[in-house]
Amino acid sequence: MKTAAYIGVALATVLATACSKDSGSARPEADVAQASASADFQKQLLKQLISAKPGDVIELPAGTYQLNRSLSLDVDGVTIRGAGMDKTVLSFKNQIQGAEGLLVNASDFTLENLAIEDTIGDALKVNEGENIIIRNVRVEWTNGPATENGAYGIYPVQTTNTLLEGNVAIGASDAGIYVGQSRNVIVRNNRAEYNVAGIEIENTIGADVYDNVATNNTGGILVFNMPNLPQPGHSTRVYDNKVFKNNTENFGHKGTPVAAVPAGSGVVINSNDNVEIFNNDIADNDTANVIVSSYFMAGYYSDKSTQKDFDPYPEGIYIYGNHFTGGGTSPDQMELKALKLAKFGLSGSIPDVLWDGVVDEKKMVDGKVPDELKLCIDNGDAGILNVDFPHDFKNVSTDIAPHRCSLKKLPQIVLDFDQKEGGDNEVAKVEASDA
Repeated sequence: MKTAAYIGVALATVLATACSKDSGSARPEADVAQASASADFQKQLLKQLISAKPGDVIELPAGTYQLNRSLSLDVDGVTIRGAGMDKTVLSFKNQIQGAEGLLVNASDFTLENLAIEDTIGDALKVNEGENIIIRNVRVEWTNGPATENGAYGIYPVQTTNTLLEGNVAIGASDAGIYVGQSRNVIVRNNRAEYNVAGIEIENTIGADVYDNVATNNTGGILVFNMPNLPQPGHSTRVYDNKVFKNNTENFGHKGTPVAAVPAGSGVVINSNDNVEIFNNDIADNDTANVIVSSYFMAGYYSDKSTQKDFDPYPEGIYIYGNHFTGGGTSPDQMELKALKLAKFGLSGSIPDVLWDGVVDEKKMVDGKVPDELKLCIDNGDAGILNVDFPHDFKNVSTDIAPHRCSLKKLPQIVLDFDQKEGGDNEVAKVEASDA
């Protein structure tokens, strides 16, 4: 193994010394010492990121460090590792420069075992990389859900072979855990809470989303396709997740796609194709446990602003084997409230699957949707509400017979890299100089 590179005296020791001076009251000298330690930490970390070489492992000690500018990395093959998501905390509460907490433009990148808090913009963005691992990372806006929070928590975009596991995302004003315009993705064992969108897969080809917990968001798990992006998405499996009580009022920025998501949405599919939802526990989402909708339903579709070849229809959707409880008791939007009251009464509820009823009539054969493009439901006694959006809610239906069907199942996602767990890499411990 290469000789470890040490820079000064352990920052954790400096902080412990600073914080131990009369812990019963806040002392000015303690504050100064902590500020000095954080400044040293930031200086050394910036130096390490700039001088990093492929194969480097940058280790961050336990402690809470105040950073006032964005961090960036553009070297392939680097690992950044903290002491734990509740032990190594990078706080950007006093950020004065940049938007992201950490911006990465590199491949073969691993980030693990630390927290990023209170960034002005996105907490962590990884752009155009291959073989990305984000593991046991907490991103959080500590003031709770608020529109002024950063948009995205964990945000890989245009990546290939991406693993997000064991992470926690709290308070994002758009999506806590978001994967966009990517290929070959696994999102597992994460927790998303108090975001507008808990977990969102957008314009991504080939994603497995499983063993996650999404609760107290506006919408729990979203699978979206949006126009005017480099690639359309398809082929996502959402399974073995717990998606419950996603009833937080929508605090997204007006005009953004997630601002149209009604509070009380469990799993939402919008304009995406070939999506499976199975073996999930989905409960107590006040608008509906599952929503399947077209881009038209979002209310801002315009031929003038949308690329001509954009497909706004969700097709090939397969819902089966889920455990549904509660849900649909208090929908968010006035049209749905009125519809629920008229159709199911004051004490009733919207069925587990809410569908806007929009289909691509150009693809119909003899007046019917081809089998491979159907919305299929094979889920015990789960019901459906077709709100007939194309005809202004005039022919609302709960007839599930057209949806009693099955589709060919999607293959498992396999990532094309070996997970890095250490090895013959240089370890650069980011520390402070002597105080």
